Amino acid sequence: MPDTLPHAMASSNKLTRGIQRGFAQIEEGQVHFRHAGLEHAKSARALVMIHASPGSAKTLEPLMPTLAKRRWVIALDTLGNGDSCAPQTSHIDMAYLARAHLRALDDLGVDGFDLYGTHTGANIAAEMAIAQPQRVGHLILDGVSLYSQAQRQEFLEHYAPDVVLDQSGSQFQFMWGFMRDAYLFWPWYAKSAAHLRNTGLPSAEVLHDKAVEVFKAARTYPAIYRAALAYDKSTRLPLIKSKTLLCCAKTDMLFEYFDRVSALMPQAQTQVTQGISNAEHLQATLAMFELFLEQS
Repeated sequence: MPDTLPHAMASSNKLTRGIQRGFAQIEEGQVHFRHAGLEHAKSARALVMIHASPGSAKTLEPLMPTLAKRRWVIALDTLGNGDSCAPQTSHIDMAYLARAHLRALDDLGVDGFDLYGTHTGANIAAEMAIAQPQRVGHLILDGVSLYSQAQRQEFLEHYAPDVVLDQSGSQFQFMWGFMRDAYLFWPWYAKSAAHLRNTGLPSAEVLHDKAVEVFKAARTYPAIYRAALAYDKSTRLPLIKSKTLLCCAKTDMLFEYFDRVSALMPQAQTQVTQGISNAEHLQATLAMFELFLEQS
């Protein structure tokens, strides 16, 4: 951790009150992040967190205060999502996104760190750990898919279509429906009894907050999503050398892939979590993460 921080990060050397926000500068533009905790802690590595798609690091806010009691926590908005800049290349894949976010951490002066990623964020985190294993200590991959070739092709065609902007605002109706239906069906566009999820909808406040973040990235989030869907985890996950916790909530739509993903990483610790759907489950999941992060 550096003795000084960029201007956007400057604050007192103590536990921050709540979650703060800032920007890192990379060649493509600015990467937005939320952060909390001990900025100059010498006793613990920083924890970098990468969110699921679509949305932003706002979805990680419930996890951050507890994790930040012992370390500096930095939750990045991925490129093309939230308030981060869009990728400046037509070839977007997980390796490119990993490099971009590593460059953002370079700008913040973060050298070694632990890493958490969920869903798309887990893909990006995996590539970050593969690209720079000397920087990544502990790695938590939360909710990882392993699609068949047929599933991958179907999802690439239907899951994240481009959003058409028009003066009647139809884009907002589409994106709201997409966000809502992802909680009700898997996949979201297969609206039949056979594809019903049993989790129900989150509160109106949670759904609104997530939708607002997605609205910001209407032009860019589909490309990031498609890059995640195209990611070949079967050849990449075995390359990870960092100490890894592979986990998934039973209520996660990706839980069906958990055993197959675990087989790709026999060196990883594996845990089924209770997720974060209520306060009790959240605390149990956080306790599991803390126990792993404190291991030597």
